[in-house]
Amino acid sequence: MAKYQEIVGWISEQIDKGDYPPGSKIPSENELCRKFGISRQTVRHAIAYLIEEGKLTAERGSGTYVKGDFVENSSKRIAVVTTYVDSYIFPKTIQGIENKLTEYGYTMQLSFTGNTFTKERAILQDLLDNGDVAGLLIEPSRSALPNPNIDLLAELDKKGTRILFLNSNYTQLPFPHVSLADKECAYRAVKELIDAGHRNIACILKLDDRQGHERYSGYLKAMMEAGITVSDEWVVWLDTDDISHMKDNYDRIRRRFDGCTALFAYNDQVAVDAIGVLHAAGIMVPKRMSVVSMDDSDMAKMNGFELDSVPHPKERLGEKAAENIIHLIHNRNYDATYEFIEDVIQRGSVRNIK
Repeated sequence: MAKYQEIVGWISEQIDKGDYPPGSKIPSENELCRKFGISRQTVRHAIAYLIEEGKLTAERGSGTYVKGDFVENSSKRIAVVTTYVDSYIFPKTIQGIENKLTEYGYTMQLSFTGNTFTKERAILQDLLDNGDVAGLLIEPSRSALPNPNIDLLAELDKKGTRILFLNSNYTQLPFPHVSLADKECAYRAVKELIDAGHRNIACILKLDDRQGHERYSGYLKAMMEAGITVSDEWVVWLDTDDISHMKDNYDRIRRRFDGCTALFAYNDQVAVDAIGVLHAAGIMVPKRMSVVSMDDSDMAKMNGFELDSVPHPKERLGEKAAENIIHLIHNRNYDATYEFIEDVIQRGSVRNIK
């Protein structure tokens, strides 16, 4: 992000929070230079940009002020659309969004899609027809598949609604996203298994979400870096419906684990189900099969079993997404993409076999 954009975002944020109300004077050029450690020319560029946007006005010999008749958006509502709402990592993420929006004086309009295109389309159409919202935070449905709702998202953008994706994104659209760095975090998870001496490492991944594909890329990177040839037989792909009916897939999953000493799971929910498959077959974790997962949800610590897992930022991700959508509302050129990089939390589900 260019330095002047940082100043634009910060000043806009202060206006939005009410710290600089209409008619108030913003810090001088010298003060901004000291605060951000940048040149006067860069400060002037940022101020000129905000003046052109209609947010500030300069008075010769006096200073720069928040424009008295400036209204940054007639709406103070943000639409938040997630795949699910009341379980797993979602409540904490939504809480983070709500906390930060409230801090900035915005309200949240919450919907969920159930990870289906049909419900996503109905929500987006309603926003187009009736939604007076300044911004849209949306978690894509089945983000690895071609999406039939691209037209509605493009129409919302055309109408001036700022859009930011949560957890993943649709590659067909240029909108920013706030997410876990899925490839890098998966790489770190699989590397833990490799560092513990494992070479025959199975993985079980989600087919219809981009996170699954990114996590597979991280798995491949770690394996190839270690000089391990990956067998196609070690890889299990499941879609949303498969995960909802895991018992129907037990035999297929179990066959893919033959000859492996370790497993990388798409997330904790999938890991817990996979461990059930293993235990049913008399394969105990970690004595005969080591397991590492992602998300560090409450499921990673259930029933007295503690799972090694890469933490999802949850509430922090929600807060960051809320902050960035507000920056976008004030500055359409703001670089709002952010990816969290996390390390594995080790709890004992990986056995060293060196």
